[in-house]
Amino acid sequence: MAKEVVAGNPGAPFAKAVKISGMMFTSGNCAAGDGIQAQTRQVLSNLEEILKAEGTSLKDVVKATVYLTNMADFSAMNETYVEIFGDDRPARTTVGVKELARDDFLIEIDLVVALG
Repeated sequence: MAKEVVAGNPGAPFAKAVKISGMMFTSGNCAAGDGIQAQTRQVLSNLEEILKAEGTSLKDVVKATVYLTNMADFSAMNETYVEIFGDDRPARTTVGVKELARDDFLIEIDLVVALG
């Protein structure tokens, strides 16, 4: 089965999302903002827009990977993450990283989504 780019990213060296074999994989998403909770909220909102465009939602997310530049932000990120996902939380890995694409990015999240 061939992969299908479903969320192009003109001018960037990657797609925002691809589908294959009943699954959708998003690229990592970052957002500028004032603090980890604002950035977490914006990143998940950005990802939700990509999912909505494909007729799916955060309820269909089966795996999330979260990258934090400061593991001291873990608890605050979790508060916002739980607020957004509620009780329908996907499997998740959280990784501390030295840096992201821009100095003002504190978090990056990518998702794996079950389709249909």
